[in-house]
Amino acid sequence: MNAVASLESKSKWFHHRWWQLIFGLVAMMSISSSQYAWAMFVKPLQASLGTSLAAIQVTFSILIVLQTWLSPLQAYLIQKFGPRLLISAGAILTGGSWVLAASVHDLTGLYLTYGVMGGLGTGIIYVGIVGLMVQWFPDKRGLATGLVAAGYGFGAIMTTFPIATMIKDSGYEHALTTFGLALGLVGLVVAQGLRRAPKPSGLPAAAKSSSKVSQSTRDYSSREMLKTPVFWLLFAMMTMMSTGGLMVISQMGAFAKDFGVSDVLVFGLAALPLAMSIDRFTNGLTRPFFGWVSDHIGRENTMTIAFLLEAVAIVMMLAFKDNAVAFVLLSGIVFFGWGEIFSLFPATLTDIFGTGNATGNYGFLYMAQGVGAILGAPVAALLHESTQSWVPIFGIVTVMDVATALLAFFVLKSWRKKMVSQSVKMDLAAATS
Repeated sequence: MNAVASLESKSKWFHHRWWQLIFGLVAMMSISSSQYAWAMFVKPLQASLGTSLAAIQVTFSILIVLQTWLSPLQAYLIQKFGPRLLISAGAILTGGSWVLAASVHDLTGLYLTYGVMGGLGTGIIYVGIVGLMVQWFPDKRGLATGLVAAGYGFGAIMTTFPIATMIKDSGYEHALTTFGLALGLVGLVVAQGLRRAPKPSGLPAAAKSSSKVSQSTRDYSSREMLKTPVFWLLFAMMTMMSTGGLMVISQMGAFAKDFGVSDVLVFGLAALPLAMSIDRFTNGLTRPFFGWVSDHIGRENTMTIAFLLEAVAIVMMLAFKDNAVAFVLLSGIVFFGWGEIFSLFPATLTDIFGTGNATGNYGFLYMAQGVGAILGAPVAALLHESTQSWVPIFGIVTVMDVATALLAFFVLKSWRKKMVSQSVKMDLAAATS
């Protein structure tokens, strides 16, 4: 009996929610380079495969589309089979996508490896980790989702310069193979510590007394959620915000070269990899920061501030496009105003539709990222090729940012309060009947 009790005591170490958050954060870090290091591979791949920028960027769109559009199915599988098995599979697929992409000789091979395999692997891990955190932390939902989402932003900080150096010294093939093996192994190891969240009664209660973050008292199924206007409002808002950030992520190498700043030394380092490293830091920092802020001043108020911040930075980046120092600093501000969508939107969705089906529900909202990937990568590249200018693209992104900020403040705020109020009334009616 003592041996059994000792074993059970040790197992609680893995079940503690803060350890779950750490495991989830590291798992997210292991997949972030698939998205955020992509820009460094674009030009070498374009030269090696002898194809256009738009054709290469289809790979990025496939990655994000499959990462997002299959997330409802992935969320269902995670809920059915548990996070450890599925996220282990995600780590193997993600690492394998890099390793196999290193040996492709045509666009089809690149699409199937880096795009399809990478999208499946990163999607399983992303939606699974976010779904776990909104369930483990009902009382700190904005902060918890922000912290694991920060892992997705921070992870590429440690790989940006090493990947850039390895591409320069040994070629992109060696970089893909080496980092694919390393990142896949890290994800596989931490997946072994992940566990399902206990029933809501076993977790700290959400702070329902806060009028700034009112929360639903009932759990909506995905089918019920999809019938509500507020979900589609959130979907449209996340699509617009995703488009801007993914445009900068996927096209940064191209427009930095066109602006003539990519290889200019800033603080002794080349501007492009330096900007990408700073971007990863601000993109990670903004997620827990604005998540924490939203727990205190409200989701919509926080969205308004952050989205307008990105709009201003996008305009200034274009205005100072020939200045390498401005390019580096403003790109960091762009991502500080963008990355928080990955903490604010899942937290808001769960506030409205409950925790019981949080993983599956977020899977449907996360599909908006896939729409943004199409608009921000190949569509933006085609628009640039047809106009030979980045001005229309930056202008469209700015309009989207401002529109989303206004929707958050003037529309989403009132719609969410109405939804939460309705859920409380329904529960009261059921309790008294």
